[in-house]
Amino acid sequence: MDKIKLATVFSGIGAIEQALIRLNYDFSIEFACDIDAYVKKSYFANYDISENKWYDDIHKIDGNIYRDKIDLFVGGSPCQSFSMVGKRRGFEDFRGLLVFEFIRLVEEISPKVFIFENVKGLLSHDSGKTWEILKDKFYSLGYQICPKVLNAKDYGIPQNRERLFVIGFRDKRNFKFPNPMELKIKVQDLLEDVPPVKYFLPDKGIKFVTDPKNIQKRYTQVDGDVALCQKANQQFNWHGDFVTQDIEKYYLSDSVKEYVLSTGTKNFCTRPEVDLEIARPLLSTMAKMHRAGVDNYFTRGTRLRKLTPRECLRLMGFPDSFKIVVSDTQMYKQAGNSIVVDVLIHILESIYND
Repeated sequence: MDKIKLATVFSGIGAIEQALIRLNYDFSIEFACDIDAYVKKSYFANYDISENKWYDDIHKIDGNIYRDKIDLFVGGSPCQSFSMVGKRRGFEDFRGLLVFEFIRLVEEISPKVFIFENVKGLLSHDSGKTWEILKDKFYSLGYQICPKVLNAKDYGIPQNRERLFVIGFRDKRNFKFPNPMELKIKVQDLLEDVPPVKYFLPDKGIKFVTDPKNIQKRYTQVDGDVALCQKANQQFNWHGDFVTQDIEKYYLSDSVKEYVLSTGTKNFCTRPEVDLEIARPLLSTMAKMHRAGVDNYFTRGTRLRKLTPRECLRLMGFPDSFKIVVSDTQMYKQAGNSIVVDVLIHILESIYND
């Protein structure tokens, strides 16, 4: 296979790049584009790209200078305008208009293949009229158009994430979307062994997350085998997926635990009690007393926590070699806005291994 000349817009943290890397396909980044400065920071930390190949604004890209020079053009315009959970203002929202910039660049660049990704709500928006407009635009460019909604859980990632993929071919192809496959891993398989304590929720958060109303509305989920669809605001305000896990830092060793719970008279209390509602007196020598297995103890073994940024990246198909160089807030956002790498891997195999 010849080297694939890749160009992307709404590039995010490089899902298609990760798919090509994992497939060991030879490729070069001809240009990438994203308006978010934090996304740029993540992108430049993880991929071989120079400043002259980066665009901050899709409107400023002149696709004519790349005409017939791009093999694969990929982008997923902002989806909030068409999302089922948004206001669905469509083309009335300026973010909805960005899809026409993608179409403009397809026309100017004339790539051999393009991949357009968006929420499945685009198909039903305005009773299907929005999709009919976009489909006609794509067809008018002379491309063979292949649209289909794919779910990440059908392609190796335990996340219930349905997205519309539109594959366009400049030349006619006998293309078939990849068949669904059995899911062999669960969310629990992607969790970190010892997450930092800062990701554990306070009592107020636990109450919100475990509220039956929030669980019923799918705002929250605890210890699910298949994750809810990750979003840009995941983990904020205690929404999304949560897991229960031991906090190991202050756990007693088996020998000390046996001593604390042993029967018989002890000089510091009349009987070995734990989980007291009123604590025993705290002394200045408390640190020494704890080391000796003496004082106040509680048996609460697990706490509820949110997913870490690394776990969210794993749920999008990104390897642990992906460098995190931004804050947790930005990393959650970037993961939630990405395309699932494993879905793209199966699409690429269908495109290039036909």
